Amino acid sequence: MVSSRLIGLCVALSAYLMGLAAYAYLRPPAAERIDADSPKLVAWGQVVYAGHCAACHGAKLEGQADWRRPGPDGRLPAPPHDESGHTWHHDDRYLIHVVQHGIVAGVDRPPDYQGNMPAFGAVLSRAEIVATLSFIRNSWSFDYRAWQERANTTADGAADKPGADETTQ
Repeated sequence: MVSSRLIGLCVALSAYLMGLAAYAYLRPPAAERIDADSPKLVAWGQVVYAGHCAACHGAKLEGQADWRRPGPDGRLPAPPHDESGHTWHHDDRYLIHVVQHGIVAGVDRPPDYQGNMPAFGAVLSRAEIVATLSFIRNSWSFDYRAWQERANTTADGAADKPGADETTQ
């Protein structure tokens, strides 16, 4: 007769393997490119953002108050990632770099720059970073997405604000 302990172990192992299979199925394939039009990538990015970014950048991408002015500690608060911020100014390569390595004074910014953005490269995989940035981009209007895409193709990797160019529709 099979013991109830063995049956319990088999049931637990089966549940674990089914969970792994579901995770593998539901998780989108690793994307190298930010894709705001991929529902699976955006949904995964929303989960990663909520767990790792929302505490500083806000649950609604709104950033911290007075994000353009240094706080009492002399450091700049977390900027918003919605259209009121400047995330859309930067190309994909730079955005991925900043999440992986943080903001580095003297490298990414002037030597006296004071910010709080830590490096997440040891915490998040590149695929998780790409998914998170896909979620952020998905929140922007068509014009802001188009302008951010333009940043990917310009020499300096920066875009002007939508509406600043007569060709924007």
